[in-house]
Amino acid sequence: MTQRHLAGARILAQGLVGPPRFAGPTEAARAFGAHQGQDLAGVMASLALRTGGDIEDVLAAFDRGEIVRGYPMRGTVFAVAADTLAWLTELCAAGPLRAAISRRGQLDLAEHHVGRAQEVLEEIAAEHSGPGVGRGVLRKDLLAAWEAAGVDTRQGRGYHLLSELISFGVAAYGPWREGETAVVLARSWLPAGSDLEGAFGGDGTAAAAELGRRYFLSHGPAGERDLAWWSKLPLGRIRAALPQIADQFETGYADRDGRLHTTAAAARGGDGEQLWWRPGLLEEYATAEKETMTELLLPGFDELVLGYRDRFYLMDDARHRALVPGNNGVFKRSAIRRGEMVGVWTRVGAAGRRRLDLTAERPISDPQRRRFEKLFAAFPYTVP
Repeated sequence: MTQRHLAGARILAQGLVGPPRFAGPTEAARAFGAHQGQDLAGVMASLALRTGGDIEDVLAAFDRGEIVRGYPMRGTVFAVAADTLAWLTELCAAGPLRAAISRRGQLDLAEHHVGRAQEVLEEIAAEHSGPGVGRGVLRKDLLAAWEAAGVDTRQGRGYHLLSELISFGVAAYGPWREGETAVVLARSWLPAGSDLEGAFGGDGTAAAAELGRRYFLSHGPAGERDLAWWSKLPLGRIRAALPQIADQFETGYADRDGRLHTTAAAARGGDGEQLWWRPGLLEEYATAEKETMTELLLPGFDELVLGYRDRFYLMDDARHRALVPGNNGVFKRSAIRRGEMVGVWTRVGAAGRRRLDLTAERPISDPQRRRFEKLFAAFPYTVP
């Protein structure tokens, strides 16, 4: 059984229904802390869906240097506000970065290869890394420059070097160019003083509190274990940080249907985990419940699906297997209705003649399918 009321409250909190909660894509990126960004077209759509649906506004925010992509958490690409990337990476990326360094030997890479790659990157990207005016360096051009400098990029070495340099705070993925986010130098593209020292005086607990604040405001109702899974911060650090922000939230427990209660005893059939959410959310949900139960088409790596440690509030085992065939980390796009996943979808056909291919995992009536078709026609794609 899914927890449709928990799903409805999260749909509302994430800004997927109702009037736009965020003034624009940059504000949405900052409010969320981070958006899963390994599917580039998908994260662009995720930001657009939360800010009125205009993909051009999202692309323009990247071009202006307001949103970037990097590896701030879990060794995974995320889209974040530019003023967040440096401190968030310092806070959360130490473990994944150590793991990346330990893999150098498997790729026949040594410290001098990384150093030479950084030198070349700085040489060719410096003049293209002015926020709002620079256009960055395409990955193919960067890899070609590395090869010309004697740095072997084959068999994943180039990707590994670039991800390391981004995790070290040397580079970032910046402006939208030729269907990708081009590589820029972090020191000139990111706002000055946005590292951990500049933003929090080097206080990691204060930074963890700020990340928690953003997470619970945008993802709540959610628990401390959700935040720990999402950020990969130690639970002890999260618990040390929570007292700094606890008075900014309402708290309670979800029952088996996802209805929220103030005590665990009243939340019958729930798992007993304490959840946190923004003030007023329950009152808003009581008014907007019907709206949260309407149809949604989401990208494959959307935060509604991947922003929590347990995706089964939206689906059962069979539907999860349909969403992630083989459990290989590659997520299909989900179709949501009444707070649960009812199918997976893609688009087929040539440019200008695209159509929705919706595979139902739960019964979908003809009127419901027509509503999904309407959402498909308005979906914010980066390419025709």
